[in-house]
Amino acid sequence: MEAKKAAAGTSLESLMSSFNTRIAELQDLVIARNMYPATSVTDLSAVDAALKGMELQLHSIKDRLRDETLAIPKAKKIIDASLRQQKKLQSMSVYAPSYFPERTTTILETNRCLMSEFSKQDLGVGSLKLDEEPAALPKEKKGRGSPPLWHITANELDSLSSYMRGRLTLEKVNVAINDMATYAEANAHLISAPKKKLAENHWEKALELRDIAMTDAVKGKHFFLESDIKGPALKLDNTGKAILTVLRHLGRISETRIGHHRVIILLKPQ
Repeated sequence: MEAKKAAAGTSLESLMSSFNTRIAELQDLVIARNMYPATSVTDLSAVDAALKGMELQLHSIKDRLRDETLAIPKAKKIIDASLRQQKKLQSMSVYAPSYFPERTTTILETNRCLMSEFSKQDLGVGSLKLDEEPAALPKEKKGRGSPPLWHITANELDSLSSYMRGRLTLEKVNVAINDMATYAEANAHLISAPKKKLAENHWEKALELRDIAMTDAVKGKHFFLESDIKGPALKLDNTGKAILTVLRHLGRISETRIGHHRVIILLKPQ
């Protein structure tokens, strides 16, 4: 960058020197013209007009060059500030994931779909009344909040061995984390929903989830079952199993077995 600045300065000085030389030559011609007025020699009338035009052009160019020369220091300051800002942004980008999901929209849409499905499949209750009092949540469920969306960074992915990382990308892993949060959010609604708002097939699963949620290993945490993994991004194929291994290694999830269920717990940043 410094070399380019020095070259630009040298080129500008050379151009100004050339113009100054040209101006000196024209001044000599003007002196000669004044010695022999153009009006006394018919053939010099055109030369006189041309010289006057060139003088005006050269003055204009010289003024422009002077303005550009004065603007160079300001341009240098702007370039230096831009370079410093670029370095800051590069250092910040190392810690930012390449994929920023619309967390709230995704989870809210999932919740709406679940609640709509539960209402349609209700056991003959029909539409819910607006003035109906919602059932109180169990104490251990209050304050749990939304499932954690603790995405991984490029540095964390690069720190893994090539054998563990395989062909996984940062985007694949972080989209899978979004799916996990959706599973956990859906389970939390099944656990807290009263029986009359659930269809019979959902009620059986809700009872299982409530039993699991009361165990010491899971109590107060967001979780989902291995059987909940059905996409769209996270699936129980080789890629999905590799993602689970990576997230377990990086401390994003923990696993436990309760009865015949494999339970996956979402962890929060320490």
